[in-house]
Amino acid sequence: MDPSRKRFIRLTVALTAALLLASALVYTSFSAGRDELTASQLLKTAKPGQSYILAGTVLDKSVSHQGSALLFRVRDPKLKMSVPVRYTGIVPDPFAAGRGVLVTVHEQGKSNTFIGEQDSLTTKCPSKYQAAKASY
Repeated sequence: MDPSRKRFIRLTVALTAALLLASALVYTSFSAGRDELTASQLLKTAKPGQSYILAGTVLDKSVSHQGSALLFRVRDPKLKMSVPVRYTGIVPDPFAAGRGVLVTVHEQGKSNTFIGEQDSLTTKCPSKYQAAKASY
């Protein structure tokens, strides 16, 4: 066989393998992530038995404890809609009313009450930090 033909076949095989590997990497990257839902999106799409990542802000004056469970409401950032969440597990130190949170939830029956999966609660960092006032 002609040496230039052998090189062409090797190049074609190598490029095809690289293209297949790159395609598999891109597919895996995009299919592995789950979308975050706001309260209004969650109310529209939630199906019992499925879990969702709820993103939003903890509503002021909605945080309470019932035994070992933490009860709070998560508000949609753009709308005035909120959903109740019952969560058990580790609560991050910066958790407070008015703070942005992410929690994995599933719907409890048809009551629109969502149960937070244990140890899935995380808080978002505030987008702006204010510097302390200087005292000269």
